[in-house]
Amino acid sequence: MAYTINKTDGTVVTTITDGTVDNTTSLQLFGKSFSGFGEGLNENLVKLLENAASTSAPTSPLRGELWFDTNTAQLKVYDGSVFKPTGAAKSQATEPTSASAGDLWHNSTDDQLYVYTGSAFLLVGPVFTAGQTLSGWKIETLASSGGDKVVSSMFVGNTRVAILSKETFTPSVSQSGFAEIKAGFTLNSTLGAVFEGTNTQASNIDVSGTSNTSATVIAGGNFLRADANDTTTGSLTVDNDTGVVVGDAQELTISVSSNDVTIAQTSQDKDLKFTVNDGGSTKTPLTLTGADGGVDITGDVTITGNLNVSGAYSYTSSNISEHTDTFIKVNSSGGDVDAGFIVETPDTDDARIFWDSSENFWTAGSGGTYSQVLRLSDATDDGDANKGTKPLITDSSTGNLKVTTLTLAAVGSDITSSSSTTSADVTTLGQVTKSLKLWGGSTISDDGSNSIAGNRYVETSEPTSGQGANGDLWFVRES
Repeated sequence: MAYTINKTDGTVVTTITDGTVDNTTSLQLFGKSFSGFGEGLNENLVKLLENAASTSAPTSPLRGELWFDTNTAQLKVYDGSVFKPTGAAKSQATEPTSASAGDLWHNSTDDQLYVYTGSAFLLVGPVFTAGQTLSGWKIETLASSGGDKVVSSMFVGNTRVAILSKETFTPSVSQSGFAEIKAGFTLNSTLGAVFEGTNTQASNIDVSGTSNTSATVIAGGNFLRADANDTTTGSLTVDNDTGVVVGDAQELTISVSSNDVTIAQTSQDKDLKFTVNDGGSTKTPLTLTGADGGVDITGDVTITGNLNVSGAYSYTSSNISEHTDTFIKVNSSGGDVDAGFIVETPDTDDARIFWDSSENFWTAGSGGTYSQVLRLSDATDDGDANKGTKPLITDSSTGNLKVTTLTLAAVGSDITSSSSTTSADVTTLGQVTKSLKLWGGSTISDDGSNSIAGNRYVETSEPTSGQGANGDLWFVRES
């Protein structure tokens, strides 16, 4: 009768007929009444003992079957499709040879575990050797008044150098170098531990030290403060065109545009003032007024170069404008135009003195009526006919008015009575002669002797009542 061979799960492996040998599996399976089965049975037992130790995997393996691979000296198990290492680690001082992917190796010298990747052994851990002692990160739980805190401690040579924490707390059990642990990264205070290198951002800097160890290592105390008054012994350079901003409302700005520098007072209608210390007293010699865009200058002004004024010049001070050994130049362009000085008057008829370019003489006047200003060279001390219309001046040596020839035309009319006293006309000699004839109140015909009515008296006292008659002349002299 044939044998039916089943696996552990009940599935049939094979059926062996009587008197035959089945090689469906890695072992020889014998049918009923097979002669000489003893040798094969014993070989099967040996294969089981040595887990089919061989350079090649068993043929027709069953899932769960063991095979010792003599090439890699590894025990492998069949998973239904391939033989895989069982994962046993080798502990030895040197790296194993003929390793398979997934093999573990314990380095007995460094006390470190490695895994074979298929091409090389990769360190699993720890990251430090036995000789280095604890070095690297270690996850710890530290007690505090607020409960246990999980932290990451960094060790070097079995010494805790720093602690990384998500919150600030004080350990209940004293930790050397860590009286308080801050949220973030806290260094061991007993080691004098520092950050060395380039830091892109820092919220706090220890400014207690001011001594620099080199040109590239700068002490914290040598950085300028942003929250307090500070001083620098070096030059301050702002290497961008937006420049400098001053004031709690950014009132003052210094900026650059196209290499032009702008100093600006940005507050509306506010002034830009320049002050000096004059003998302990603060004075403001220059003010740029925001309300009207004007410039106010207090104190003396010295201008070495030329002063060019394109607008109107207004001098409202009661002080006198003084110019020492200088000229005031107008019409500097040199064009042939009238130029001079104007005095504003209450009736708007400006009083002017100016050079009349069309007439080539000085002119003065007001209200649009202007006359030539006569110079000394325009006058003469001799009114002869050859001097034309020149005005007369007195002779410089005698003070006399000199007229070489004088002609007076008859001016006015005859004096007809003794009461004709209102005329201011210049009289002729004839008019004067005729008027003498009117003394006494009536005209006397010329009798050839030019006598006129009336007597002439010269006395030391005034006439008394009843003395004299009409037409008499009485001259009183001092006694």
